[in-house]
Amino acid sequence: MAASSRAGVRGKLWLLACGVVLAIALYTGGWFYAASILRENTLALLGSREAKGFSAECTDAEYRGYPFRIGLFCSKVAVDDRVNGISATFGALRSAAQVYDSGHIVWEMDAPAEVRTGRGLTISSTWKSLQSSLSAKLKGVERASVVIQDGETTAVSSANGQSFDIRAARTEIHLRQNGPDLDAAVTLTDTDTAMNGMPQLLPRLTADIDLRLAGRAGMIDGSDPSGAALRGTQGEMREFRADLGKGRVMLLSGPFSFDDQGRLSGKLKLRIEQLAAWQKSLGEAFPDIAPTLETAVSMLSALGGGTNASLNITIKRGKILAGGLIPVGEIPPI
Repeated sequence: MAASSRAGVRGKLWLLACGVVLAIALYTGGWFYAASILRENTLALLGSREAKGFSAECTDAEYRGYPFRIGLFCSKVAVDDRVNGISATFGALRSAAQVYDSGHIVWEMDAPAEVRTGRGLTISSTWKSLQSSLSAKLKGVERASVVIQDGETTAVSSANGQSFDIRAARTEIHLRQNGPDLDAAVTLTDTDTAMNGMPQLLPRLTADIDLRLAGRAGMIDGSDPSGAALRGTQGEMREFRADLGKGRVMLLSGPFSFDDQGRLSGKLKLRIEQLAAWQKSLGEAFPDIAPTLETAVSMLSALGGGTNASLNITIKRGKILAGGLIPVGEIPPI
């Protein structure tokens, strides 16, 4: 081979090598840029977008997954919203996105979690697994879904000492921006509930919740000035459905609102199906009130026209009134 030919081959090989090195350099730079976008969107979902009076901590933060995936890992996550008086701590966070689609993020988080509000409400949760996915757009998160296996949550209000426990074999939460509003759908499967250490009043149930929060689309990505606080929020309960099996179904729907003190108000319609089945279950659990249950079911049957009953429920600043007149309980402020 002539010397000129060998020189030409070496030149082409040199150009090829430079091209490969340049491509790797560009890809690496792109990877770290995409990683920074992932960090911004993942922390935004946790409500950690920088704002006055708001701070978040991702302990031992590091990126993983190079070269084909991008992931933000934290050993602990803490959020402090001093404006709304809300603080929260969570376990380890692991997230990942494909390099070619960094706007679609999957992540999981370890238990436990604890949320405290300035109104004296403390919520503590544990779970077997918590996995989520979100779709990000240029200015935030458009939709998100969370699936929790074997979750247990306790809510305690220091205002009146009431506590509420809920356990669910599976929990699904779906959030979506709908213009200025936030749509939320929640499903709780095989759920047990109890209050103030009392025995379980209701059998295991499956609940579905479909609601809208007016003007709160920014809650999903932390861009809402009020953060995750519900004080001053209006919304609509499209449907709350609790299915206890054997035909025992409760349906609840109607508008609601929270005032600046976190007290709930609303005008809701309650429908109860298969009253006889309810009477039998509660009568077996509490035989001392069986005669009272029989009288109540007779009255409700008259209202509903048979096996079912409908009743208007009015909530005024936390006080629950059946038919708008009869006080039946109180909901603590959030």
